[in-house]
Amino acid sequence: MEKDLIKTRKEGRIGWITLNRPEATNTFTIPFANQLDAALKQMESDPDVLVVVVDAAGKNFCTGIGLDQFPPRTQQEARDFLYQIDAFYGTLTRMKKVTIASVHGYALANGAGLAIGCDLTVAADTAVFGTTAINVGLICLGPAAPMIQSLGRKKVLEMVLTGDMISAAEAERLGLVNKVVPEQDLAAATLELANKLASKSPLALRNGKEGLNRLPDLPQQQALDVMDDIFSSLAATEDAVEGVAAFVGKRKPVWKNR
Repeated sequence: MEKDLIKTRKEGRIGWITLNRPEATNTFTIPFANQLDAALKQMESDPDVLVVVVDAAGKNFCTGIGLDQFPPRTQQEARDFLYQIDAFYGTLTRMKKVTIASVHGYALANGAGLAIGCDLTVAADTAVFGTTAINVGLICLGPAAPMIQSLGRKKVLEMVLTGDMISAAEAERLGLVNKVVPEQDLAAATLELANKLASKSPLALRNGKEGLNRLPDLPQQQALDVMDDIFSSLAATEDAVEGVAAFVGKRKPVWKNR
């Protein structure tokens, strides 16, 4: 039986997904990818979970697909392999719950894609990011998909085509990382952010993520109309009424998720 390559746990409204292949720098294999995708789907379907954190055991977050996973194969075999390995990208994109990557050490290739593909990213000051597959004759097109949502085309081309690595500070400057903290403070800073989000209205979080995800693909006037539609549906909920009443009454709101 395959060991727990991905571990999960829950703490209140926060679900934790831990990459657990530290002896191999948390590199991707088919079983690892399948367990990661299943864990994301499990957290998405859990009604008790509001925020999902992805972190990693060992010295590094994830250094991509294991090089031992690239024996000679046909194009169709390679395609079938990549469709399984990269399934988590689609799952992350479809998730309605907020995801946070907590990154330390190296986040390279698919590891960078996972870190950047989460909604928010907290990184240790010692973290290093890179789309490095070109250095072994491959190319990081999977990781480029979430990167291009945050970066301009020229910078994504530079990172993917050179394979150069960047520091956590540079990743924050570029908008790939939300917050950089001393490595010893990473767990606490991640938990603080997760708790802050978990204290918000579940409906407001879900509607907010949906609206922000849809904005880039819409013309300005249509975007405004769609955002008003999402806001108005939220404003008609019990939780919206409760949130306003709690603020006016100077008390903590009690969310009912309806």
